Amino acid sequence: MKIGVPKEIKTEEYRVGLTPESVAELTRSGHELFVEVDAGEGSGMTDAEYLKAGATILPDADAVFAECEMIIKVKEPQPEEIARLRPHHTLFTYLHLAADKPQALGLMESGATCIAYETVTDIRGRLPLLMPMSQVAGRMSIQVGAWALQRTKRGRGLLLGGVPGVPPAKVVIIGGGVSGTHAAEMAIGFRADVTVFDRSMPRLEELDVQFAGSVKTAFSTPALLEAAVLEADLIIGAVLIPGAAAPKLVTRDMLKHMKPGAVLVDIAIDQGGCFETSHATTHTDPIYEIDGVLHYCVANMPGAVPRTSTYALNNMTLPFALAIASKGTQQALKEDVHLARGLNVADGAITHAAVARDLDLPFATPDWLS
Repeated sequence: MKIGVPKEIKTEEYRVGLTPESVAELTRSGHELFVEVDAGEGSGMTDAEYLKAGATILPDADAVFAECEMIIKVKEPQPEEIARLRPHHTLFTYLHLAADKPQALGLMESGATCIAYETVTDIRGRLPLLMPMSQVAGRMSIQVGAWALQRTKRGRGLLLGGVPGVPPAKVVIIGGGVSGTHAAEMAIGFRADVTVFDRSMPRLEELDVQFAGSVKTAFSTPALLEAAVLEADLIIGAVLIPGAAAPKLVTRDMLKHMKPGAVLVDIAIDQGGCFETSHATTHTDPIYEIDGVLHYCVANMPGAVPRTSTYALNNMTLPFALAIASKGTQQALKEDVHLARGLNVADGAITHAAVARDLDLPFATPDWLS
């Protein structure tokens, strides 16, 4: 199969779809790889490394899309990239369609087969291709939250872990999944006062054992969560419903009663955000203020640490890319129910039920997959 890797063009996105090592693995399996010039530059991966791995370097994205059958990216395609897609293309990347109807309509119109990293599953029902970026974002959320709490950034002027004689900041983490767990791990390392909210008692029990009681756990009800939010210095929104828009768990009204200079970090912003007042920001201008509460809602947090993120992502995506390339898209999807759950758009239709529901669009399973 001819596989293309265009340079990411979303604002301040420095990751790349394939590392040189992944390219080498695919070429050894008999596939042809085409990489846009300087595609890996932001992650510290040179054209010379891709050439050594067996890739052909092409001058621009138009050439990559025109030459290839499968396009491997990191972030959702931007409008000019959607315009390059054709029915013969397979697009393999993050999509996050539930919060992006224009993108969904554009992909439907293209006729391309679009597989979303974030809805591929594994045998335990986890989301293996979302996991590495959730790990990165979870860990980064505490790092950026601690930074935003500084008075120089308009925060409360708190050191996250306090010092002897001065109590630490109160950190509330909403969601005990992958990103929430990694956020808790980092917050404990900072010596913060950490509480994790979740709706799953088995998950709360696991967290209690994992952290040996060093985090507080709480079953998430509206009343308990609101009380914790009003007392918090830093709140991490780490809620995920696979394929669906994130629920709005911190309301606009709560902000009026929160501590001035408190910080909200919304890891769920790619899925629409789990704070009512969230809207996507960029690494250049990451923070805005509403009612005295700071919001950090960067939509591609892992893009700030692209080398770590690209390698972590490729560790998980490469086996699926090999399967698609070696078997062909339709056969690979037929043979692997977990990969098939990543199918979001095919034959001009939305093929993921949760995405179709949230976008109020018809849902259809392709004839060739039934």
